[in-house]
This record gives sequence, structure tokens and C-alpha cells, in this order.
Amino acid sequence: MSNILLEGVFAEVKEPCSLPMLSVDMENKENGSVGVKNSMENGRPPDPADWAVMDVVNYFRTVGFEEQASAFQEQEIDGKSLLLMTRNDVLTGLQLKLGPALKIYEYHVKPLQTKHLRNNSS
Repeated sequence: MSNILLEGVFAEVKEPCSLPMLSVDMENKENGSVGVKNSMENGRPPDPADWAVMDVVNYFRTVGFEEQASAFQEQEIDGKSLLLMTRNDVLTGLQLKLGPALKIYEYHVKPLQTKHLRNNSS
């Protein structure tokens, strides 16, 4: 345990912390959200092809698309399905507003597909 001084008040902190660590890439702010690096630390397998439906839903919640994440659950989109999605699937098939749908595809689905192909083409 350690003590921390916050605004004149000592707080006792128990160590080690049992909360999962979340890796965030603060460099990617083009889409108005931060990118979350995939790792076992945030509860998902590193390869999106291995994600269950709830892994996909949680990914989109984590990267700032809380409202839109439920569409992936309603349509039962798991990791393999996510990797097969086209731009048109995301823009029309999920019945999302156009702005968030474009960001989801361009800044998340497409990069996940590219990374998966790059990692599995050797």
C-alpha cells in the first residue's frame, strides 16, 4: 500500500491494482476518438478474427462509439464477420448515422482488416 496526497487529503492506495490496463494511442485523433491497441490486457484476443460478438461490441464502446456498438450486437457481427465487412455494409447494413458509420469504417474496420491481412499473409 502507498499513500497519495490529493488536494490536501491523504488517500490510501492498495497495490497491485486488479483493474485491466488499457493501451491507448493518443496519436490517432483524426476521427475524434483515440485508438485502442488490441491486447489481452483489454480483454480481447489480439487477432480480430478470434473476437466473439461481445468483443466487437466492447471494442467499439471502448473507442468511443457507445451508441453505435449495439448495432454490431443486433446484427451478430463477430470478428470474422467484421473482417469481411465492406464499406457499404457498414454504411447501410448497420443502419447507423452516416457520420459515425464513415468513421467506424475508415478509422477502425478498414485498419483492422489491413492489419489482419498483413499479419496473416506471411
